[in-house]
Amino acid sequence: MNLFQTKAYRNLISEHLRNTINYLFSEDREFALACETKYITFAPALPTEIKKTFRETVLFIISGYTYESARLEGDFFSFEAGFGSENFGSKVHIPLLAIKQVFVGDVPIVINLAEPAAKEETDSKSTSAGSSMEALLKNPENQKLLKKKR
Repeated sequence: MNLFQTKAYRNLISEHLRNTINYLFSEDREFALACETKYITFAPALPTEIKKTFRETVLFIISGYTYESARLEGDFFSFEAGFGSENFGSKVHIPLLAIKQVFVGDVPIVINLAEPAAKEETDSKSTSAGSSMEALLKNPENQKLLKKKR
């Protein structure tokens, strides 16, 4: 078993990334992120000619307008940025665990060896949680308890 792909390590490094980014925000410090491209989503999607210039890992400089628009949203970091010579605008969504390094200036302050959880892994968690709730609600006695709580 790979120690850096365990749920415990993923949780630990995810929290570390979140705390570090929040700290940088609280100190009003600009930073850079080296991220795994395959996990990043863009809304709207980037034109093919721009997207094909990206390698496996892409470096985002979080400064200026990009910094002002940056947000931590659950397990995602997002920001708005312009890409290519035409400054094509898009909102970038990055799973925290797709962030491989955080830099302040040229100094790497966080290094992440974990991979984001596989889609099947997260789907099975939500499916099992959903089916557990369904099983609980099938019992009329449990439905009464749920109504009392409200």
